[in-house]
This record gives sequence, structure tokens and C-alpha cells, in this order.
Amino acid sequence: MTLPTAQRVLAGLAFLVLLSAPALAQSPDSPPAALAPTFELADVHPSAHTTTPNFTGGALHIDRYMLHNATMVDMISLAYGIDGDNILSGPAWLDLDRFDVAARAPRATSPDDVKLMLQALLADRFHLVLHKDTHPKPSYVLRVDKGDPKLKPADESEASAVDEHHTPTNLPPGTPAYYSITCHSQSMTNLREILQDYAALYISKPVVDATGLKGNWDFELHWTSRPSPDGLSIFDAVQKQLGLKLTLEPYPTPVLVVDKVDETPTPNAPGLDKALPPPPPAEFDVAVLTPSKPDAQMQARFTGSQVTASGLTLKFLIAYAWNLNPNDDDLIVNAPKWLNQDHWDILAKAAPEAQSIGPDGKPQFDFDLLPHMVQTLLADRFQLKSHLEDHVIDAFTLVAAGPKMKKADPLNRTGCKEGPGPDGKDPRIADPILGRLFYCQNMTMAQLADQLPNLAGGYIFTPVLDSTGLKDAYDFTLSFSTAGQLHSAPPPPTSTDPNAPPTSDPNGGLSLPDAMAHQLGVKLVKEKRPSPVLVIDHIEEQPTAN
Repeated sequence: MTLPTAQRVLAGLAFLVLLSAPALAQSPDSPPAALAPTFELADVHPSAHTTTPNFTGGALHIDRYMLHNATMVDMISLAYGIDGDNILSGPAWLDLDRFDVAARAPRATSPDDVKLMLQALLADRFHLVLHKDTHPKPSYVLRVDKGDPKLKPADESEASAVDEHHTPTNLPPGTPAYYSITCHSQSMTNLREILQDYAALYISKPVVDATGLKGNWDFELHWTSRPSPDGLSIFDAVQKQLGLKLTLEPYPTPVLVVDKVDETPTPNAPGLDKALPPPPPAEFDVAVLTPSKPDAQMQARFTGSQVTASGLTLKFLIAYAWNLNPNDDDLIVNAPKWLNQDHWDILAKAAPEAQSIGPDGKPQFDFDLLPHMVQTLLADRFQLKSHLEDHVIDAFTLVAAGPKMKKADPLNRTGCKEGPGPDGKDPRIADPILGRLFYCQNMTMAQLADQLPNLAGGYIFTPVLDSTGLKDAYDFTLSFSTAGQLHSAPPPPTSTDPNAPPTSDPNGGLSLPDAMAHQLGVKLVKEKRPSPVLVIDHIEEQPTAN
């Protein structure tokens, strides 16, 4: 079951602050500080350390505003409605240090006022000062190609819609799979968003509309769903099918420049824990559990605030709720055999406090709270009692093996981002089985070890120990196959290139450990050492009655 998480790991470049630009503790479009709305109460503190610090929250639920594992870049992005890549300068920790925020606001507070409240909080608690500017940023610029565009003016009475079409998934090995969309009554602004959403495997930078075309249009677009040497890229498809051109180039982009910010927030007010107690655990309003049919497939479907799932084992649910590797038996201690044998169907509805409002104005699941809801369900219906403790298990250690990385400019911000580095090279296009690509900047090996469980989901579920002895910070790119890709692709042709990277799978996939050894000159090795595990103290095989 794949669930969306709001997860951002960002990297930025350092820029000189223009002395002529006004320094601001809030947006120039914000009301004066004396008139700006503020949270009634706010608890701000550093987040507890975790191997997978996913950022969650950012919406007002009843009268509570919650952020969990938010970097300063995440908070500025929310407060000012700007993409994190367009937040420039600032100290190196801006993308790494994480904070929790719990605040109270009137229930009827509008989303725009919530942004102003967060702006005020950042200025008050972190002494954030920034200013607006314009800077050339790498962007995919959409322009009209030679001649007239191949777009049909839309009927003004036609509703806006995007219909998706997929080629069959059971294609012969090596056959490109295509993705198609039929669009009705779409503006160029909508097309910009469509390209970013539907062609994300090709487009790693923002799309800018420079076509000058007004009004709404009808069109069809189809391309190879994944980059492939023998396929039709989204860039060729846009040019041939729409008469438009999509090129990567520096483009003047509105940015926010961080002039000043404190790493440590000011202390919370005395007695805040009593005035602002934590909310009750997130839970399902109602949940019906029934044994699965013998042929039930493991799957889940979300409709509004309701989830319908089938074929789920308790081991899977526990692993999901505590972010553990369900295939590693060492991470769940005292697990009875039936934990991975019995399968269950679940029909459940989220309680009001675990719902958010979707784009259509209707209640929907708050996926940020779903792991906590599953924990509450397991405790309530299966009487699960558990605790975390350190056990000696197999865990990864990072060791040096002839480092090949470039020493970093210490003035640059620290962090990793998905996609190509400054050179724009994307090995995924020539070799689609390299499904992950990261560019990391100003990163020490200790920081990389700390980030790896979050960057390499499917490979690493426990803390990584840095034993490289390397103290410098480095810039590097890293490309590898996802854990799911390792056994899903046809074998590549035999290579005679002595510098070709090693393949760690007979189907041509490149594992994370092999990629790191070849591309970075550091190795991931397994060794026995204490790491956190979930210990089951008690669990019932059968749930309480529906």
C-alpha cells in the first residue's frame, strides 16, 4: 500500500544579499505587524531525532495548527506560499534542522490568515528576516514553437477535465509503456501544472508559461511514461503534438532571500503544556474488521474520509504504523507466527479530527495522521501493547573506500534534492532502471549517514553509523535502482566498458550499496550493533467484535 506523505528534502545555493533590497521580517504584501493576525498560543521546539523525518502537517484542524518534522525551508514555504527551491541564502542548517509546532487559532481562521500567523511566528520565535528578489533559476520554459500551436480552442461551455490513459502493464520485455492524457478546456497555466504533475519523471524543475496564449484549449498528449532511449520523451511529445517547446534554461524567478534567522527558537511561555495540551490520539471514527478471502490481494483504496483495504497482515500494519521494514524479522521482536499469516479486510472512516478538507471542499483522509490512526486501531481492536528498545541486529556502517567526491563550498546550504545536479545530466534517461537520482551539496559523511534511511527507503530502516573518518563536506550525485526495480527489469546488453558501474542484480538493477561504492567511493557494510526495534509485549490474534 503506497501512501502519500508530505516529504521534502531540499538544497539551495548561497547568494549575495543585495544591499539595496529592503530587509523584511514579513512579506511586503502582509499587513503591518501590529495588525497581522497571530496564533493564540504556540509551542515550538526541535523535533525528536528519527531516521525517517517526514514533514507532516500545515493545515488548521478545528482550532489546532500542527507541524511535525518541519525544516525552516518547509515553514517559510508554507508561510509565504513559495516553492522551497526559491528560498535562497541563509545558514547551512536551513534544510536539515527540524522543528515541531503546535498552535491554536480560532476555528473560522482562513487559510490566508493562517499563513500570516505562521509568518508572525517565524519572525517572533526565530527572528526570521528576509526580502523579496528576482533571480535566474533553472526552469523548463514553455514557448510556442515555429508556426502555429497544434491546439484546439475550447468550447466555453465545456467543463475543464483531464482524462488519463495507460498502456497495458503486461507488455513484452523492452517494450516502452506509454502514458496519455486527453485535456478539455485547459489554460496554459493549467498545462504548466499538468506537465509538472503527470511528467514528473522527466521534469525536475518548475515549468514556466511563456507562450503568451490566452483562453482555454483542448488537446491530447502521449509520451513514454518513463525515460527510455527508444521511447518518446515528454519534450518531443510537447513539440510534435502541441506545437510548443519545453526547454531548460535560466529564467527570472521570484525568490525569497533569507537575511537572518536563529537556529534555536525562543523559549515557550511558562505553563504552555497545560494551556495547550496535546490533542487526543488520532483514530478512526468507525472500523469494521473481517477475515480476508483466501485469494484477496493486498491493496487499499481511499475515497474521501473512508478507506477500504484487503489482504493486510498484522505484521504489515505494525510495520507501516511504526515505519519498519516488514521484510526484516529482527525489527519486530516477540512476533507470533500468525502475525504474518492471518489476513484482514478493513472498512474504516476517519474521525473528524483526523480529516482535512480536499480541493473540492469535501472531507478527506489526513494522511499525515494515518500511521497514528493505525497504531490506535491495533491497540484498541487487537489489544497491542509494545515499546521500543535497542537490540543487537544487523545494521549498516559507512566506510571509506577511495572517496571520489568533490569538496564543497562551505558557503552553500546543506542538503539533498531529487534530480540532476548543476550539470543537468540525468542517467535515468539512458538507463531507466536507475529510478532514483540525488544531488547532495555541502554534505559531510556523518550527515549523509544520518540522511540515508530517509533518502533510500526500501534499503535502510535503521540508523547508519559513519566510520569513514572523513571530516570534509562534499558535493556529489548518486543514482541507483529502487528496491522494487532490482528484480523487475530485463537484463541489459553485455558491456565491454571497464568503467561501467557494477550491476547488483541479474536484471540490470544497481543497488544502493553498489552505487555508493562505484560513484562515491564509500561502502555500506553490515555489522552487528544495537539499533531500535519494536518489542511486542502483548497482542491478541482475534480483534474485538465490530
